[in-house]
Amino acid sequence: MERIHTTEVGAHLGERVHLAGWLHSLRRMGGITFLVLRDGWGTVQAVVEDEATLAPLTAAGAGVESVIAVTGMATAAPQAPGGVELTAPHIELITAVTEAPPVALNKREIKASITTILDHAVVADRHPTRRAILRLGAGVMAGFRAALTARRFTEIATPKIVASATESGANVFMLDYFGRPAYLAQSPQFYKQMLVGVFERVFEVGPVFRAEPHDTTRHINEYVSLDAEFGFIENHFTVMALLRDVLADIFAHLAAGYPAELELLRVALPTVPAEIPHLHFSEAQEWIFQRHGLDVRGEPDLSPQDERWLGEWAREEFGSDFLYVSGYPMSKRPFYTHPDPERPEYSNSFDLLFRGMELVTGGQRLHRYADYLAALERAGLPVAPFVTYLEAFRYGMPPEGGFAIGLERVLTQLTGLPNVKLATTFPRDLHRLEP
Repeated sequence: MERIHTTEVGAHLGERVHLAGWLHSLRRMGGITFLVLRDGWGTVQAVVEDEATLAPLTAAGAGVESVIAVTGMATAAPQAPGGVELTAPHIELITAVTEAPPVALNKREIKASITTILDHAVVADRHPTRRAILRLGAGVMAGFRAALTARRFTEIATPKIVASATESGANVFMLDYFGRPAYLAQSPQFYKQMLVGVFERVFEVGPVFRAEPHDTTRHINEYVSLDAEFGFIENHFTVMALLRDVLADIFAHLAAGYPAELELLRVALPTVPAEIPHLHFSEAQEWIFQRHGLDVRGEPDLSPQDERWLGEWAREEFGSDFLYVSGYPMSKRPFYTHPDPERPEYSNSFDLLFRGMELVTGGQRLHRYADYLAALERAGLPVAPFVTYLEAFRYGMPPEGGFAIGLERVLTQLTGLPNVKLATTFPRDLHRLEP
């Protein structure tokens, strides 16, 4: 008999069906045993009315997380999870597990500490809520790809071992590349800009690496970046308009394709406004001073607390989960950032805050070769490490810009996670290289 998945059982009522997965739980109530099988999509309950049916499990001492196959009659049962259960089942033991897992997987919530969850992520990620978070991550990536492909962007794959640091000022992981120094890429920034000269519109989904010694709830040292870059823009507001539409498409994709995960996690998807509220960086700092009495005017960046306050204001004032802050000081932005022509101390760049946390950074880039030489000189950076990068601009580039979305931060804010480390399969942070 051909195997079906747990999410398909309801379409086969009155039929005998065959499923396989893990023994999620086993509850004995008088003479009846309720067996729950879990596969990669969900769970289904089987009702066992005699001990002989359980013999393959009991004979081997098989407990939860044993791999089993169950064949039974798909029967409507309003009281059962999902409204359907398997009756008159036959059970086959495929792989016996005789010891308790390090994390209890058959409770609605994982009660273990974050350290235990991450130490045993190979097992903890099997929990339905953990799996749902990670599957939403897959949905965000799929929605991002679909949104940009529909707008005639070309997906690219850029090197992750590079000859020079990408983001001036950020820490990098250094490698020995056959006796030469090399680095793990902090972003695909240089390469996606180069490829605007080839395709005009490009995007990438891939890992980036930051050797920043942060040990916080919002930082990890390897994360998934959703990058886009495109040419023939007017300024950074062109980029902000595209980002708004891409986010709307991503959340629509989640609503259409991941209702079970959203329901399990009790996620309320945000509505992306037709026009996301916007503040200039200087206005944001002035508002913080006037509203909260904290004088951050003159600071080159916003603190996490500043972002939370601004997120609360966007929700109160506009009913929006999103807020653009544009015009960050040039002193805080990488050398390739385009300055504001009218206020050159500020940049044509932006951050997007989502429920009070920075989610996206983007902006307009320099596109003239001479401007790059001048920018490197102002930054005190040598030209030699950037010769290949600069070649793209030496031979003609249009006004261009782009953005980068942090996947794990999307999931953290979307699902209300207390720590960004819980938004990835196997996080890399200041202390963790395993699993």
